[in-house]
Amino acid sequence: MIGFLKGILVKKQPPLLWLDVRGVGYEVEAPMSTFYQLSQEAEAEVLLLTHLHVREDIMQLFGFATEAERTLFKTLIKVNGIGAKMALAVLSSMSVNEFCQSIEQSDVTALTRIPGVGKKTAERLQIEIRDRLKPLIEAGLLDYGSTEFSLQHSGDLGTTSDALSNKLQNDVMVSSKAVEALLALGYKSAQAEKMVKQAYQEGMALEEVIKAALQGVKLA
Repeated sequence: MIGFLKGILVKKQPPLLWLDVRGVGYEVEAPMSTFYQLSQEAEAEVLLLTHLHVREDIMQLFGFATEAERTLFKTLIKVNGIGAKMALAVLSSMSVNEFCQSIEQSDVTALTRIPGVGKKTAERLQIEIRDRLKPLIEAGLLDYGSTEFSLQHSGDLGTTSDALSNKLQNDVMVSSKAVEALLALGYKSAQAEKMVKQAYQEGMALEEVIKAALQGVKLA
């Protein structure tokens, strides 16, 4: 069992992270809640709590910024019909706090905003996981503490032709990667493109665009 990884963050492309741990490259899948908390500095050293998910045909390594995220992920994949991909989508669409509140308040509507979760799945999830969450909360493994992430926008990139060209290329690249990330989370192509178009503002980083797009879904 791999409990955690500590190494140099080589590349980020949601939902994938590439981590160099003393010359060994690990490909780790992570929820957006973890991406928002990673350092924006190039080649930064990070520590990720991990869960090795093993099936007959595949082995996947998932990484998390907090123990609460990992605990909720491991709890979700124990529910019948909730696979690793959907559990990742849950943590990318709402915080641990928001999910626990949605379950406690039987807020099926909030759960259906998660990609891949229809009304029937949301109702079943709400019923099956309620009793699983209670002892975890009582043991302090999960809590209702608010997890907020600040979005900071970059300044003016300049107005020279080269700067403008680079900015336009960056806009296209960031928007394209944001759409790819939403597709990986389970959103349809047209929906992902619309979400990114509505969320994107000049100078935003990739994680900021994805965060704003997902917040837009919650507020819709």
